[in-house]
Amino acid sequence: MITFGMVADSQVQRAGSGMRRRRVSRWAVLALLCFSLLLIAVDATVLHIAVPALTAALEPTAIELLWIIDVYSLVVAPLLITFGTLGDRYGRRRLVLAGYAVFGIASAAAAAAGSPAVLIIARALLGVGGAMIMPATLSIIREVFTDRRERAFALGVWSAVAAGGAAVGPLIGGVLVEHAWWGAVFLINVPILLVLLPAAARLLPESTGADATRHRWDAPSAALSVLGILALAFGLKEAGSGHVLGVGPALAIFAAGAGLLAVFVRRQRRLAHPLLDVELFARRGFSTGVATVLLAVFALVGLELMLAQYLQLVLGDSPLTAAVRMLPLMVAAVVGGLSAARLLRRCGLRATMGGGLALTALSLAPTLWWGTESHPVLLTLCFAGIGFGVEVALLAASDTIMAAAPESRAGGAAAIEETAYELGAGLGIAVLGTITTVVYAPAVPGLAGVSAAATAQARQSLAAAAHVAEQIGGTAGRALLKAAREAFVGALHSAIGVSIALLACTALAAAVLAPRRPPDDDPS
Repeated sequence: MITFGMVADSQVQRAGSGMRRRRVSRWAVLALLCFSLLLIAVDATVLHIAVPALTAALEPTAIELLWIIDVYSLVVAPLLITFGTLGDRYGRRRLVLAGYAVFGIASAAAAAAGSPAVLIIARALLGVGGAMIMPATLSIIREVFTDRRERAFALGVWSAVAAGGAAVGPLIGGVLVEHAWWGAVFLINVPILLVLLPAAARLLPESTGADATRHRWDAPSAALSVLGILALAFGLKEAGSGHVLGVGPALAIFAAGAGLLAVFVRRQRRLAHPLLDVELFARRGFSTGVATVLLAVFALVGLELMLAQYLQLVLGDSPLTAAVRMLPLMVAAVVGGLSAARLLRRCGLRATMGGGLALTALSLAPTLWWGTESHPVLLTLCFAGIGFGVEVALLAASDTIMAAAPESRAGGAAAIEETAYELGAGLGIAVLGTITTVVYAPAVPGLAGVSAAATAQARQSLAAAAHVAEQIGGTAGRALLKAAREAFVGALHSAIGVSIALLACTALAAAVLAPRRPPDDDPS
């Protein structure tokens, strides 16, 4: 805490008063930006608990449900760099204010959505608003906090809010779904933004990048990154479900997405001022850190969605009860964040990063033997291990990323790290959700007393099966729900097995490839 001594001279007193006002202004800016970031982070996971209620109301297909949940992160990820560079060029404050407006309009549209297609479009628009706000918050913090120690503290708070928001999303969703309806998870954003918008207009300073206005903004690179990632996601989801095009065309779209991203990378290598500094990936520590961020978030967000459905639709928890049962994950993540710095000093980067990923994989392993029965104590321990392991690995990876990048390229490194967070969230839901759908659908059998149409609808998702079973009722409805629960548990085991394998491989890579200690501490 900063204190001021008593001074006799009135001019010095006035100077001290002005200094206090400037310091209050800085912390007010930090509070405003962190609250803005919290909205964006919460929206990435707030729907996880609302899936059963949303499915009962809108009756989406499996592919539509995945897009409803996933399109937000998949739009945010490629647009972070695009809007980061636009903010540098045309003004970050202006971009934040515009992002608030887009986010508010999209929130109202999502809350009022009457069909899956409308909700998907509204969620995509939410992603656009979030991508406008997020990179500008980090840039403004770096500009407002000129003192190095204060800036380190402010960036630590920003990072904690980003991680905590994603973890607390299911709890907020559970409370709102329990006491209102699924649309409340979006509608609550509107009054908050009506307060934030005038506060931001008054408090936020206008700022631009020092060199941004001297360089041409590369629109083709932005288009290549956005279209490439969306094509990859659509091709992957469609190949798993065959809902619209069939497997062959879906794989072609997937390959086209990969080709667009390959062209994007080649273009970045040729540009003097690229949108994404891909040359940083030539540094071993940097690449290892980015892979750790992407796969840790991949496992956390993807499995959080599946486990939220497991709690509600397999174990029968209410939305609020399921959210409360997931609290150990959030609490352990906070503890992991507070402990990571000490672990880094004592154990080094390799052991901390690899150990965090290994702990996450070990914490997931017991769930491979679970069925439809409840395991309250073991579930709590597993959630705690996942939260602690992921957060420790993420903070170690962040330290590795920033240590591997030279000071002159720190901004590009931070942009890549932020993109890895959002891309990991999007791909986690896309890949694990697709695996779950592919394994679940054929495992739901046709039953006596259940029509072919009802069986086909039940095979879309476990939430859809619960909705159909409630409509059928009686012995046939109970038998359908029991079979669907068993099929979902088998599908969940497949998704968890993939996650464990990826986490174990990444832990091994981190243990071998990451630097033992940060450059300042590493004698080599």
